[in-house]
Amino acid sequence: MRFVVLGAGVIGCYVGGRLAAAGQAVTLVGRPRLTEAMAMQGLTVSDLDGYRAHVAPAQLRLANSLAAGWSAAPDTEPTVVLLCVKGGATASAARELAACCPAGTVVVSLQNGVENVARINAEAPQLVALAGMVPYNVVMPGPTQVHRGTTGTLRLARHPMTEAMLPLLAAAGLPTALSDDMLAVQWGKLLLNLNNPINALSGLPLREQLLQRDYRRVLATLQAEALAALDAAGITPAQVASAAPRVLPHILRLPNWLFTRLAARLLRIDASARSSMWDDLQQGRGTEIDDLSGAVVRLAARHGLTAPRNAAITELVMAHRAGQRWTGAALRQCLLATTTTERHP
Repeated sequence: MRFVVLGAGVIGCYVGGRLAAAGQAVTLVGRPRLTEAMAMQGLTVSDLDGYRAHVAPAQLRLANSLAAGWSAAPDTEPTVVLLCVKGGATASAARELAACCPAGTVVVSLQNGVENVARINAEAPQLVALAGMVPYNVVMPGPTQVHRGTTGTLRLARHPMTEAMLPLLAAAGLPTALSDDMLAVQWGKLLLNLNNPINALSGLPLREQLLQRDYRRVLATLQAEALAALDAAGITPAQVASAAPRVLPHILRLPNWLFTRLAARLLRIDASARSSMWDDLQQGRGTEIDDLSGAVVRLAARHGLTAPRNAAITELVMAHRAGQRWTGAALRQCLLATTTTERHP
């Protein structure tokens, strides 16, 4: 089996780098800035558990376009595409996939959000699009290094190809579980990802931000709106963290002395870890806010509800200015000023 990673950013380089370090055939398709640096220096992959491996340039297949990456890799084995672009780029990536990949090619979405498989199917119906969920935070301490700063198990939709992938992922140090209900898994992860905009606006490392109760209370409010929308839609989110989704908002609201005792596993985070949305804001790039809080707003609207605080934080992220930081108290006051969730007739 060979793997083609389309969107070799932090997640793509971590997953692809672990596979390459384990001897798997991997082609990384990404921006020239990254691929040119890796062509010179290779790729270093590490994690908070002490793993560290360097993949030499000669071990890497690198390309700046899917067409180049696809033609450069041998086609004597089954190929899986790991799609790691941000949600806003999914449609254009799917068109690229449709132009390059034979019908029936399996595309596994390792993206945040709940709408990407539908986007792939709309643009490339001849391919087999499968949902995936990446549970952990990955940062890029240097131009050719990726570091996993939290723990978790990959989840993939059950399919003959993903079943064949399991031993390869395990050998690469990527624990993986298969699921028959990936929508529930994706919503379970999205509830956690609602912290991404809070972390981005705070300007703080994740662990430091989560240790401040006002920020946690904002997250609990965003999650409560999402859970109300999920109830209306008849969707039961899967548990992907150490606490059940419906318990999380209650834990988040606890005072620090109790939160730190009950949420020790949630706080097992590298001190330097931050959300990818924070990095996007620092670099002036587009964010995934529409795939996170925006998805909550859309789900609520489809079922006669509003999600005003998720809408409000979406607007704050979109209006963010360089150097701007929100304290937990200010952010909480801003969101509390919005209308509470209500059902429309």
